Formats: sequence, C-alpha cells, structure tokens
Amino acid sequence: MPAIKITDTILRDAHQSLIATRMRTEDMLPICDKLDQVGYWSLEVWGGATFDACVRFLKEDPWRRLQQLREALPKTPLQMLLRGQNLLGYRHYADDVVSAFVKRSAENGIDVFRIFDAMNDLRNLQVSIAAVKQAGKHAQGAICYTTSPVHTIDQFVDMGLSFEKMGCDSIVIKDMAGLLTPGITATLVKSLVESLSIPVHIHSHATAGLASMCQYQAALNGAAGIDTAISAFAGGTSHPPTESMVAAFRGTELDTKLDLELLQQIGFYFYDVRKKYHQYESEYTGVDTRVQVNQVPGGMISNLSHQLQEQNALNRMNDVLAEIPRVRQELGYPPLVTPTSQIVGTQAVMNVLTNERYKTITNEVKHYLQGRYGKAPGPIDNNVKQKAIGHEEVIECRPADLLPDEMANLTNAIGDLAKNEDDVLTFAMFSDIGRDFLQQRNDGTLSAEELIPYKDNQSSACMAASEFNITMHGERYHIKLNGTGMSHQERRPYYISVDGVPEEILVQSLDSIQASDQHATVVSKIEDSTSRRPRASLPGHVTAAMPATVIDVLVAVGDEVNAGDTVLVTEAMKMETEIQTPVGGIVRAIHVSKGEAVTPDEALIEID
Repeated sequence: MPAIKITDTILRDAHQSLIATRMRTEDMLPICDKLDQVGYWSLEVWGGATFDACVRFLKEDPWRRLQQLREALPKTPLQMLLRGQNLLGYRHYADDVVSAFVKRSAENGIDVFRIFDAMNDLRNLQVSIAAVKQAGKHAQGAICYTTSPVHTIDQFVDMGLSFEKMGCDSIVIKDMAGLLTPGITATLVKSLVESLSIPVHIHSHATAGLASMCQYQAALNGAAGIDTAISAFAGGTSHPPTESMVAAFRGTELDTKLDLELLQQIGFYFYDVRKKYHQYESEYTGVDTRVQVNQVPGGMISNLSHQLQEQNALNRMNDVLAEIPRVRQELGYPPLVTPTSQIVGTQAVMNVLTNERYKTITNEVKHYLQGRYGKAPGPIDNNVKQKAIGHEEVIECRPADLLPDEMANLTNAIGDLAKNEDDVLTFAMFSDIGRDFLQQRNDGTLSAEELIPYKDNQSSACMAASEFNITMHGERYHIKLNGTGMSHQERRPYYISVDGVPEEILVQSLDSIQASDQHATVVSKIEDSTSRRPRASLPGHVTAAMPATVIDVLVAVGDEVNAGDTVLVTEAMKMETEIQTPVGGIVRAIHVSKGEAVTPDEALIEID
C-alpha cells in the first residue's frame, strides 16, 4: 500500500473552524519555511471564507496573501476550496467570471482546486472544473457528504464516476459536519476506490470525535490522502491533528515519512499564535455529538451562537438546533455547507426568535426555492414554497445558463478603484464590501479590526464584568453585555441589554482621543446610538427581526406604501432579508440609512 498523503489545513480551514477565519498573513509567513520542509501533498491556504474575512475584517488583499504564500512555500503544492459556480461568494456568477477567477487563482499560485457545490448539483461544477483543466492544474471534485432519506452510498459513487468523466484528477469525500462513522467510511471509501481509477481523499471535521478513526479506516480501505490540522488548531470543529495521524501510520505500510519533530516545532509556533486571537474562541467549537442529529457544521454553530448572543437569546440555542433539521427537511435535505448552511441556519434562527415559523423569510431561501442554487436533493414542502414564492416559476435549467457575461460590466462599475483584474474579481465576489475595501485602500485608510491583548492565567489584571448594576441620577439599571461587533475607525459597537431591553452603543477608545474631549466623545457616541431611533411601539413602526446591517432603503419620506411592501433590505449572517411594512399608508419618517447597524425593537421607518 502506498504512503498516505497529507493535506494540512492550518492556513485555511483549521483557523476558519476555530477562530472565525481571523488568522492574519503576518502570522503565517514566519513559519512557512518549516511548513515547506515537511513534504505535504498539499497545504490548503486559500478559498472558503478566507477571501471574505481578508476583505471584510482583516483589511488584507486576499490576492496579495496568495502571492506571498506562493513565494514563501516554493516546494509545496498550494490548495484552495472553490464553491463551484458560487466561487467564494454566496450567489452564482456568470461563466466568464468563473473562468476568469480560476485563471487568476492559478496564475497567482494555486495548484490544487477542491471544487464543490452545496447541492451536489454537478451542473454547477462544469465550468470551474473545465477552467482548472484549461489552466493545467489539479481538479479535485468534492462530494458533500450528508445523511438523509434521499442520500445513499450508490448516489455518492455515481457522483464520483461523474467527476471522473468530467476530467477530475482526484475526488474527496467532504464531511464538513463530521457525520461519518468508521463503518460508513470504510464502506463508502471501498466502494469509491473499487469504482474509480482516480485517487480518493477524505476531509472530515472532528466535531463528533470520530474523524481520526474515520480517516484511519479510509486509509485501510484504499484512500490516497487525508486532511489534518497542526495540533494547536486541531480537534473539535477542526480536523484530526497532523502529528497524531503521522504517528498513527508510523511504521506501517501507510507510513507518511513526515518528520514528526519538525511538525511538533510547527505546532508550538501555532500554539502561541492562537493566543493572539483568543477573542474569537467559542465554547461551541469543541466535541459535540449532537452534530450526528442536527448536522450543523462547527463554523455554523459559532455564527449561530454569536447571533443569538447579540439578541440576548443564547438560551434559545437548543431550540435553534432542533429547528434546523426541520427547515432542512422542508427545503429538500440540502447538505449543510456554504451557502446552504447559512440559508438553513439563518431561517431557523428567524423561525425561533419570531415565534412564528416563516413569518420572515430570507431572500436566499426564496432564491433557493426558485431553483437559483440548483436542484434540491429531495422534495420541497409545498406549504413553505407557497408562503415564500407563491406560484413563481421554478428554474429547471442550470442556473448560470440564465446569467449574461458580467466581467465587462463589473470592470466599468468599479472603475479606477480597480488597478488590475484581481481587483475587479474582488469587487465581483462582494460588491459593497469589495468596493469599500478598494476605496479604503485608495484612500490609505485600511484598518483591521482590533485585537484584544492576551492575558495568561498568571496575570494579575482583573477581567471586566459582563453583567452588573449601575446607579445614575438616582435610578438603578441592570446592564448585561451580550456581545461586541467589529471595530471601525476606533469605535466598537457593544450589544447590551438595559433592564432586559436590547440596546447598541458605540464606544471610542479613550487612548485615541484628547483627554479634554474624552467624556464628551464617549457620551455622544452612546447617546447617538441609543436615542436616535424611537422604540417600536405603534402598528406603523417597521422593525428588523434580528441585529443586522441595512444594505438598502427602498422608500423615501412621503411615499405611499401598501401593507406587505418591501421597504428595507438587511443583512445578517451573510444572508439578506426583505423587511415589509406591517401597514399601508404614508412614509412619515426614516430613521436609518444604508450601512447602519440595527437591532430589534427599534422603529426604523414610521408609516401612518
């Protein structure tokens, strides 16, 4: 039996799973020389949520990151995760954008493209696979593993055979939620290996505590490669530890021949790096066997916990986890992986928090039901479909067949802010966020979110309380900190509750302003945030269902609207939601603008 090949996810999926994709390039480059000496089959360094996080939070050019990693890792094949026709975004892109993105990714340094579709709809993978082959790179087709009444071993084998016919150089079983068991792994891998002439790899998250056993069984049954993560970023919702799996195969026919001591040195480096990002750690990234029931990937659980915390509703987590399988069944059992994990998860949160199922339906659920993401694996609940899209026609063809070429229009739309084709593609992935990033780069104002200094257990420093009482002007208030948002221009939003009422305040660091202006600045930020919008109390007050960002205001003061008209579009958990007016009448006041953060119970628009 040949040596088992190792793909290490430390520079992509490992930190995406455990610290919300926040690792910065500056913490990757110093260890690259040692990583390059290991002899990995590949290093996963790009794709998934890294592109989004670079632009949205870290204010790094993701293309420059790739170029720097290529220069620092000259001997090791670099790998990325590509969402087929979705590329790295959350919608389908036209074929010319897909081809251009793959071409530029290859030219900037990607050697192995792992390509998947959240629906396992092979039509959504044709163009990206062809583009990878055209670039002369390794195309790896990914089978999104899931369990349901409509998913079978034979179906997955047929999918593997289709990948082979499409020209893929290898396939991977992508077990994003950690659903595989050792027995199923052995059966599935053996069936694929016996049916295919191309290598089979396995990618399994350790959420349920089974991944290392599954990978060992996969190797024994003919798998060519496994995905691991350096131990400092392994386990739980990440992957089995690289060092442990190398030790497990040592001295066997599958011996990786990798230097265990060198891997341990790399592990110690990342052990210290992880401390730097302690503020992004979550209690939901450890072993959780509930995934075998609710099928929720670890990164998705972290997002859900953050949203519920902002809503002062973290106690509803179990309700949301129980709701997710119901929503998934009603939507035809899609595998829970980006973007379907966000589509299902966000709708489940809304169903729970509004105490009325499908009272508010995200745009992405509507697009899903219209067939814009592809064909659902199973039957869709007719009641949900009727409530969301009525009698609208459902797309039967490959969704991208309906999309005209986009690159020329994108280039014109971004104008001089784009210095090259890579910048145009950044804008293509995330239009608003991409434009903001390019504008800030042009203005020299790029600023990454603030990192809170790490204090070890020996520190004598006191931790600030997250729940306390204050007395002001003779009145006593109970304050509870529910969560924090991203810093912007030295200000950070804090989500609190005052005597149980949700509020958002913006706080500016005292170190960043003159001492004489400190009190006035901080107080003005708080007053501006908490008092500029009236509390929703009348039938004509339009509110949001959860903390979100306004991405469009569709009406103006004086407009006449009918009950049910869409007046706002908000974004939360990377999903868009249309906000309808509860009554008909005249728009009398608008208390919100595009780009502003909003919370429930605020009157965003007044209609009477």
